[in-house]
Amino acid sequence: MRLDISDLTQDFPDFRVAAVMVTGALIAPRNDHLAEEIAQREEAFRERWGETALSEIPGIAVWRAAYRAFGIKKTSYRCSVERLAKNAQGARPMPEINAFVDAYNAISLTHVMPLGADDLDCVTGDIAFRHSRPGDDFRDMGVTDKLGEPVNDPPKEGEVVYADAEKVLCRRWNWRQDARSLVTAKTTRAVVTVQYNGAGDLEAAVEDLREMLHRYCGGTSAFVIAEAANPTVDLPEL
Repeated sequence: MRLDISDLTQDFPDFRVAAVMVTGALIAPRNDHLAEEIAQREEAFRERWGETALSEIPGIAVWRAAYRAFGIKKTSYRCSVERLAKNAQGARPMPEINAFVDAYNAISLTHVMPLGADDLDCVTGDIAFRHSRPGDDFRDMGVTDKLGEPVNDPPKEGEVVYADAEKVLCRRWNWRQDARSLVTAKTTRAVVTVQYNGAGDLEAAVEDLREMLHRYCGGTSAFVIAEAANPTVDLPEL
């Protein structure tokens, strides 16, 4: 299994992404100790960034620029970490999904970097950050039809997506995830992407993530980083 970012490196030379492979996880619906730590991290974020305009936080500014570069100008489409930051500034608690998702969201907020995770048993073939292609399929986790099924909402031409061999896993780079690969309490194997685009410390975020996931979800992890100098990498086998 490989990770490929070669389609983006010319237009986005600063882009680096760590793929953290996790296996043997035991995911609780909620963890009280984790909830306490998340609250502390939210408060720490407010102490550092609470009076700063979102557009002036480096980890958000670089992603706004990246979104504009591939044609996303609407303010309704923001990277995932910007939504977390906006809620934290407004003292709105982070939504509780499950211990795994809550943990990586906390890391995202702490390091002001977009993170996302997919259940490896629901991922097919290699994974890539690339531009959209004709025939790309995306089932929006946030929109359902009258029967409650996720709506197919394929990406626009030229949009940056994160995809496996058969579907788009996330639209607009890191805006909205596909419903078919969500990490749930039944997940035991996952791949988490930690995404850097010119601001922050990627390696520090990865180590923080691995420690936090191990503490609250158990299991083991390993990671690899793809970047302009090495855009196609083999993912660790656990």
